[in-house]
Amino acid sequence: MPIDAKHSDLESLRIDRSQRNGGDEGSPWARRYIVIGIALVALVSISMLAYRLFASNDPVVEVARATAQTNGADDVVLSATGYIVAHHTINVNSKVTGRVDWIGVEKGDKVKQGQVLVRLEDEEFRAAYEQAKGGVESAKAYLEELQHGSRPEEIAQAQHNLDEAQATLANDKFTLNRTKELAASGVVSKQNLDDATAKFEADQQKVNSLQKAFQLSKLGPRQEEIARAQGALLQAQGQLDYAKSQLEATVIRAPVTGTILDRTAEKGELITAQFASAAAGGPQGSVVSLADLNDLQVELDIAQADFARLGPKQKGIVTVDAYPDRKYQGVIAQISPEANRQKATVQVKVQVLDPDAYLRPEMNATVKFLADNAGKSSSGQNGVFVPASAIRDQDGKKIVLIAYEGKAVARDVQIVSQRSDGALVSGLVGGEDVITNGPADLKNGQSIKVKGQS
Repeated sequence: MPIDAKHSDLESLRIDRSQRNGGDEGSPWARRYIVIGIALVALVSISMLAYRLFASNDPVVEVARATAQTNGADDVVLSATGYIVAHHTINVNSKVTGRVDWIGVEKGDKVKQGQVLVRLEDEEFRAAYEQAKGGVESAKAYLEELQHGSRPEEIAQAQHNLDEAQATLANDKFTLNRTKELAASGVVSKQNLDDATAKFEADQQKVNSLQKAFQLSKLGPRQEEIARAQGALLQAQGQLDYAKSQLEATVIRAPVTGTILDRTAEKGELITAQFASAAAGGPQGSVVSLADLNDLQVELDIAQADFARLGPKQKGIVTVDAYPDRKYQGVIAQISPEANRQKATVQVKVQVLDPDAYLRPEMNATVKFLADNAGKSSSGQNGVFVPASAIRDQDGKKIVLIAYEGKAVARDVQIVSQRSDGALVSGLVGGEDVITNGPADLKNGQSIKVKGQS
């Protein structure tokens, strides 16, 4: 093939680029969109990096609301928190081991002293009682027999037996004398004499025995024998009393008037007073627990540093978290004779003088102890209460830091009175968010973040 022809064929295979995209070199808008997208991604990345670098410098703090104290709050010498407890809580146990046959109370039921709470299966205890009762009757009958002595019929019978034996003895004596005469004459043998002699002596012993029996029947039993029978009767009576107490113990009654706090046994479970087990299905040590809810106390652990502010019979106002608008009068009823070394506290119990149905054991409670001159001071605002962790020392002065518009603002304060959980201060108006937990080197005007707030 000629070279010119080949060149013409190759030219026909070339792509005409002038026809692509209508003959344009490329859309400028597409390029602009690509550039703008890359710029936005870069800007977002730089912003996030800057946020992480600068935001991490703001410390996170915790705050609490400062509370203004009014209407005689200066009468409160100490405020402490604890728990409502029943003065006496009773775990009702069983004196005997047995299986629950019936239980008639539920948690929260009010019961009276002597009310039947639980019945145990009593078949074996009833059988033991009947057996002991029979033993008493037998011992009593034997003692009465000894005390009454022999009956006239028995004495007459003994007299008759003695008379009969004496008649037989007289006949034997006559026979013996006759046999002796015949033996001396050689009419009877010596054997016959021996037999007559032996029979006479045997009947003589029988007469002596019957004579003693006749005399004893007239005298009656010996005093020692009567005393022994009396002892046997006392022993049998003791066994009967014990069996009766065991039988009565199968009926468990309320020892006091109160309210059922817990029910720890169910029908069919084994109750024991000796071998209580914590394992599932094992014998239980008690059936219910109850308490008198009209006799309630607040159990407090008072710090040793605050203990000197309290005294015996000191009064206070009791409130509970569940019903903060309800107030109850209280008075110190018990102070522990020893302190708790580990917690550095002294346990104090405050008697609630006017409990009602709103109070329940184990509720959180606060007691504000009043000064002896409570109510004599003038009313009005006396200070602002802040937690102890909010008060800081700075250059010999007391300050608190307030969270305000994202910054820590320092305020000078003066302590009016110290309490177990904080202090009453002046220098605040109340309602401020005081910083209770934050860096030790937190400064006035420093930017902060409040925990839990965006």
